[in-house]
Amino acid sequence: MNTRIIGLSAAVAAAALTGFAAQSLAGGDKIAFPANYDKGVMYTTVDRADNKQYRELYVTPAAAVEAAKKGAPLPDGTVLTLVQYRAVLGADGNPTKDANGRFSKGDIVGYTVMEKRAGWGAEYPPEIRNGEWEYQAFTPAKAVNDKANLTACFQCHKPLDKQDFVFSYDKLQAHKGM
Repeated sequence: MNTRIIGLSAAVAAAALTGFAAQSLAGGDKIAFPANYDKGVMYTTVDRADNKQYRELYVTPAAAVEAAKKGAPLPDGTVLTLVQYRAVLGADGNPTKDANGRFSKGDIVGYTVMEKRAGWGAEYPPEIRNGEWEYQAFTPAKAVNDKANLTACFQCHKPLDKQDFVFSYDKLQAHKGM
């Protein structure tokens, strides 16, 4: 019985250490806040009813849109910035809408950034690596959000390898503003 408990304890400890190692692997420290993200291409907006947010997605350089239109991987140096806003809520607690029927945007909740650089990602094991992408989350004050679980970013984007690990790849392809 004691051997079973010791074995189970060792397995739990190993799993916990593995989870901790994966957590510490996600190294958003390579990404600085993209100060000029809003000078890039705003290629889509999203209303998120589940968390009552309005979101804007920007990309730099513009060449990333052209690459997506060709079905190619996004180029080295691509930065995708997701700006999250609280939706303005009405008296009923539901998001109000603007003249276009989209959620009215309130205060910034935070920023999430994906950046792609040649050689990035080599330190990750295959089960978590997202090509050459890194992730970072920032607070409304543009400081690193040290509470963000960056490993979750890698895990969530991992199945999207056919679209360069980008959820909004189809929106980049469809962007008409160029």
